[in-house]
Parts: sequence; structure tokens; C-alpha cells
Amino acid sequence: MGLKILVTGGAGFLGSSLCESLIEKGHHVVALDSLFRGTLENIAHLQDHPHFEFQKDDVRNVEALDACVESLGGLDVIYHLAAINGTKWFHEAAHSVIDVNINGTLRTLELAMAHEARYVLASSPEAFGEAEQQPIRNGNPMQFSDPSQHQRHSYGASKYLDEVAAQHAARDGLDVRIVRPFNAYGPRLNGGDYGQVVAMFFHSVLTSSTIHIHNNGLQTRSFTWIDDITDGFLKAGLLDEGVSGASLSGMAFNIGSTEEISILDLQKRVYEVVSADSNWSLPLPEIEFTDGYHGDSIRRWPDVSLATHHLGWAPSTSLIQGLQSTWVALR
Repeated sequence: MGLKILVTGGAGFLGSSLCESLIEKGHHVVALDSLFRGTLENIAHLQDHPHFEFQKDDVRNVEALDACVESLGGLDVIYHLAAINGTKWFHEAAHSVIDVNINGTLRTLELAMAHEARYVLASSPEAFGEAEQQPIRNGNPMQFSDPSQHQRHSYGASKYLDEVAAQHAARDGLDVRIVRPFNAYGPRLNGGDYGQVVAMFFHSVLTSSTIHIHNNGLQTRSFTWIDDITDGFLKAGLLDEGVSGASLSGMAFNIGSTEEISILDLQKRVYEVVSADSNWSLPLPEIEFTDGYHGDSIRRWPDVSLATHHLGWAPSTSLIQGLQSTWVALR
């Protein structure tokens, strides 16, 4: 018999893939999403599945959370992915970013405690702020600049406080696991102005619109294929104990590719993938270098050794393989 699982943010990019995988494993899933960034299109293929239900509501709404548990007939695991993400929102809607990210976490932690359910928090490498020490690993300094300069850290600092709240709950006996996904990408990723860079580059190709590269494009990231990210979430939430035999409660796992690349080289890889498609004849877009966002990290590279040791997880998809798969799906 499958577990009864609530996925907040279940219609989003990460959440919809997680719901799909959980159902394939025989679990019963309710996805809660306000559809601020998630879409019904992401979960359309799941709507008629007998083990899946979608509820449109706000993660801060206690009555909505209770209704999800009632629909499931109990609660075994919460995957809390609901948040306001997207760099432009961090600046333009800092109050809402903080409100949703922190209060959504507090309400779902309270729900997990009330039902003694396992709790998996989707945190972020942004929780380390302007991380000067690389690779990013537990114990590194988490540091943030003066908020009068910019509001980018409305997201990262709220994720930091989410981790504080989660660790507090773990100390009080709740089975809590923390996952920090690193720059997930795949076909469902938002490629609009409020999206993420891989999808934005492909969107520019498909619409023949100029590609904008922030600053000089030398900032680096570790882009991780969506199936690898989903596998990390599955292992973090479904394993009763680590493959090492250790308790997983209170552990924080970086789930990300160790293949580091600059944004400028990412653009070149995207163009290589498109150029190799003999069925694509439109010219590649022009490139324009623009000012970036304040507080943007120069480098973000994960240490995944804890995930490997305790979850048996490692990335299996190279960047070029993931970009090719994304292009095929978008075409």
C-alpha cells in the first residue's frame, strides 16, 4: 500500500515531476498549488489518475492544508516545494516572497507535527547568500549583504530561515530532511522573463528573440537535469534511513550536478545543440550583454558527498545530454 503524500507547489516545474514519479511508485498524492507560477498544463497528464488529486489554494491557508489531509485520509509525508521563485520576483515582490516562503514553511511544519508525518523541505543554494566559499557544503558561512542595496536575498534569506525552522522541528523530534536543488532544468521550465536561464535561452531560439547575458557571462552554475533532481527528492523523502544506516532526520543534502559551466559557455552549448538539429533552419538569435541583478552569485558549485554517502544519489545526466533532451521536447 502506497504512502499518503502532500506535495505543495505540486503544479510547478519541480513539483509536477515529483508528483509524477511518486504516483509511478504507487503512492497517493495530493498536489496543492496556488498556480502563481505552477500551471495546470504541467499536471494535465495526471488529472485522471486514481492516486492523484489537485487542489488550487494557498500553502499559507491552514484550512486548505487540512482539506488535503482529509482527502488523503491521513498523512505520511509532506514534500514542501511551494515558494515564490524567479530572480525578478526577488526584487519586485520581496514582501510576497518572504511571506509565502516563510509562512508556508511554518504552516506545513505545523501540519507535519500534528500528524507526525515525515517532512521534506525544498531549500536552495541561495540559503548561503553571497557564498564566497566553494564548493557549497554544510558548515560554510551563510552571509547576506545590506538589504538597502537590493532585495535579492528576500528569497535566499527566507530559505535560510526555512532551514532554521526545519532544524528546530527536527530537534523537537520531527523527521525532517532538507534538499537543496541546484539549477534544475528540463522541458517544463519557465522560459519567460520570470523564468530560468536554460529555458530562457531555448525560448529565445524558438522565438528568434535576442539572448540577454548578464554582466560578462563568466558567472558559473551547476545545471542539473530534472530527473536527477527528482531522484534526489525521492530518495530524501522515501528512505526510512540512509544507505549508510544513519538517521536522515536533520540532514541537508545538496542535489546538483558537479559539472560547472559559465553562462557564456552555456549559451554556446545551447547553440551547438540547436545547430546540430538538421530540421531547424532559422538563424540563431543575436546576443546582447546587459547589466545583471544586484547580489547575483559569481559562482555556485555543490559538494554532493552527503547525498552520495547517505542517499546513494549521484547525478547521471551530463549537461549536453540534458540540453539535447530539452531541445527535442521543446521542438
